[in-house]
Amino acid sequence: MLTQINAQDITGAWEGKLTIKESKIPILFNVKLEAGSYSSTMDSPSQGASGIPMDETSFTNNILTIKFNQAGIKYVGNLKENKFEGTFFQGSNEIPLILNKTVKTLPGNTALPTSEAELEKLMNADTGNYKYSVEDYFARPKARSFSFSPNGYYMSYQEKDANKKNHVYVKNTETEKITRVIEEKEELIRGFGWANDDRLIYVMDKGGNEDYHLFAVDVDGKNQKELTPYDGVKVRILNGLKEDKNHMIISMNKNNPSIFEPYKINIISGELEQLYKNEDAANPINGYEFDKDGNLRGFSILRDGVFVDMYYTVDGKNYEIKKKLSWKDRFSIISFNYASDNKHEAYVSSNLYSDKTQIYLYDLKEDKIIKKLFANEDYDVSGLSLSRKRNYELDYFSYEGEKANVIPVSNYYKTLHKRITSKFPDYSYSISDVTDDESKYLIFLQSDKLYGIYYSYDAKKDTFKLLYNLMPNLNEKDMAEMRPITFKSRDGLTIRGYITLPREAKKGNKVPVIVNPHGGPQGIRDSWGFNPEAQLFASRGYATLQVNFRISGGYGKKFLESGFKQIGRKAMDDVEDGLQYAINQGWVDKSKVAIYGGSHGGYAVLRGLTKTPDLYTCGVDYVGVSNLFTFMKSIPAYWKPYLKILKEIWYDSAIPAEKAIMNEVSPVFQIDKVKKPLFVVQGANDPRVNIDESDQIVSALRGKGFDVPYMVKYDEGHGFAKEENSIELYKAMMGFYAKHLKN
Repeated sequence: MLTQINAQDITGAWEGKLTIKESKIPILFNVKLEAGSYSSTMDSPSQGASGIPMDETSFTNNILTIKFNQAGIKYVGNLKENKFEGTFFQGSNEIPLILNKTVKTLPGNTALPTSEAELEKLMNADTGNYKYSVEDYFARPKARSFSFSPNGYYMSYQEKDANKKNHVYVKNTETEKITRVIEEKEELIRGFGWANDDRLIYVMDKGGNEDYHLFAVDVDGKNQKELTPYDGVKVRILNGLKEDKNHMIISMNKNNPSIFEPYKINIISGELEQLYKNEDAANPINGYEFDKDGNLRGFSILRDGVFVDMYYTVDGKNYEIKKKLSWKDRFSIISFNYASDNKHEAYVSSNLYSDKTQIYLYDLKEDKIIKKLFANEDYDVSGLSLSRKRNYELDYFSYEGEKANVIPVSNYYKTLHKRITSKFPDYSYSISDVTDDESKYLIFLQSDKLYGIYYSYDAKKDTFKLLYNLMPNLNEKDMAEMRPITFKSRDGLTIRGYITLPREAKKGNKVPVIVNPHGGPQGIRDSWGFNPEAQLFASRGYATLQVNFRISGGYGKKFLESGFKQIGRKAMDDVEDGLQYAINQGWVDKSKVAIYGGSHGGYAVLRGLTKTPDLYTCGVDYVGVSNLFTFMKSIPAYWKPYLKILKEIWYDSAIPAEKAIMNEVSPVFQIDKVKKPLFVVQGANDPRVNIDESDQIVSALRGKGFDVPYMVKYDEGHGFAKEENSIELYKAMMGFYAKHLKN
C-alpha cells in the first residue's frame, strides 16, 4: 500500500527491492523519530529476518542515511515526492534502491497468537512449591564454550551479561588479562572458534533465518570484519587450514541459492578464491573432500536427486568416478591417512559391506579395502581421532550405544584415557580441546545428572584443575536418572530409548508421563546425558519417555530404512509401543499422558492427537508440520536438490496411493478426531517449518471450538534461541501441563 506523505515526514515503513543477478530481494526499513532523534530497523523478508536494529539513522536536507556497521551495510537516499531514490552499499557492492512508503506486516496471521496476558495466565497455572525454577534449567550458563588458541597462550569463551547478551572474551593464560573481543548485539552469535593463534571467526544469521554469515576478529578485539557480506547467502565452514593460518575453506550458495560451491577465504581481508564450480543445479555437488593442505581431492554429485556419484583425483587435476551409490548408502572419508607413504590411503566409514556403519582403512586410488579397523554388532560406528603432533597416530575410536563409548588405540591415548576415567569414574568425558603441542587439554565431564563441568589438564605436570561448572545451581543429588530401555515393537523390531523417572516413580508410584518424540526424523536419535527438559519435567513430577523409533539414526541401515514411508504410521506405532512398555513396567499412569516435541516431534504431537486421540491427555506442538502438502512446497531453496530424497523418506504426492496416505497422516485434515487440549509454539522466521503450518492447525481447531493457546515469537526461527523466549516457552508449557496432567 503506497501512501502520499509530507516531504519531511519520513517515519514509518519503507520498502524496496534489490536487484542482484536477476533476483529481486525485498528489503524494508522502519524509521522512528523519538526525542528529536531518528532510529530504524531493517527487515529482509526473503531471509525471514525482521527488526534488525541499525546503528545510525539520519535525515538531513532530504537525504536519508542508514548504517549497519557490523554487516558493512549503508543506504543513502534522496527524498523525492513520496519515495527515496538512492544506493544500497554492502561491502564493495553498490546497488540502486528505490524505497516506497508502505505498511509493515509480520509473518503469518497476526490475529492468531494468544495475547501476552493470556499466556502469562497460563504460566501462572504452575503453582507448586518447587526447589528449582524454570530459569534454573534454561537460563544460559554464565560462561560456556571454552577453547584454547592453537598455541595455548589464550582461552576464548562466551560470558553472559545482565541483559542476557553472550559476548565472546579472550583470556591470556599467562597474564590472566581478559579482553572482550566480540560484542553480541541484537543478533545472536551462533558459533565461534579459533582460525589461528591471533584471530577468531564467528557466524551469525538474522532473526533465526539460518542464512549464516562469517565474521572474523583479532585476539585483541580489533580488525573486526564481515567476511561474507552477501544477502540471502548461507555460509558453511568446510575446513580450517592448520598449514595455512590466514585462510580457510568455506562453501556458499552465492551463485545459486539451491547449491553450494567451495571457496578459499582470507580471514583477514575476506578475499575469495572459488575452488570449484558447481554448475549443474539438476545434479549438484553435495559434498567436497579437501585434505589438510586445502587440495580438493574428491567430491560427490547428487545425480537425479537420489543417486550419489563419488569422484576422486589421482593426479590433482582429473576427477574420475570411483563409486556409484544410492543416497541411502554411506561411504564417507573421515580423514586421509597422513602417516602413510600412500597418499591415497584414507580412513572411511561405510555401510556398503554390512548393515551397521563400520570403519575401514581404504585405498581410494585402487578403490579397495586395506583393512577393517572397527565395528560394533548393534550400533553404527564412525568416530576416530588422530594426533597431528605425533604424525597423525590413531588415538581412539568412538561410537554411541546406550551411552557414549571411547575405545583407546594408541599407547599414548590408553594412558590418557585411564588417567581421566580413574580420576572421574562416574562421568562420561570428551576432549573438548587440546593445544597443538598436546600440553594442555580441556576435559568436559557430563552425566544424566550433571549439566557439565570443564577441567583443564596439564599433560606435562599431570595435573587437573577445575575450570568451570556450567550449572553450579543444579545439585546432582536432586536430579533424576535417565534410564536406557529396550523393548519389542508390535511387529517384532528391537526398539531402544530412554525414560527419565521422577522421585515419585522410584518410590513405586505411577506418575504422569510426557512422551517426547525426537525431531528429524531420519538419522536423528535421542541420547543419554543431561537433558534440561527431562530434568525440569521430573522436578514437577512427570516422567519423560524418549523412543528411538524406526528411522532413527545409529542403529544400522535396515532399521533406518524400515521407517521410510512410515512417518506418522509405523514410526508412531513404535512411540505408542514404548508408552505401553512404560505402562507395563508400572512406572506411569496411563490416564495422564502428554505428548510433546519439536519439528518432526511437533508433527508427531499433532499426528498422535489425531491417530490415537484417546491415548493422550494433551499435547504441545513446537514448530511442527501440520500439512505434508504445504510443508513440501515451502522448503528452503538449499533443500530443493534433496526434494526427491525427502519424498522417498516421507511421501510423494505424485503417486496416488501415497497422496492418499499424505491426506491420512496430515493432521490438519484429521482435526475432527482431536479430543484433547493442544498448545502450539512457533518461531515466525522459521525457514524449515513455515509459520503457515502452525497457523493452519490453530485456525482449524479454533474453528471447531477448541481453545488453543498459541505462542509466536517474531524474532525466532526453527526453535527458540533467545534465552528469554525459551524461558517463557517452558513456563507456559509447565502451566499447560499443570492444568491438564495434575487435575
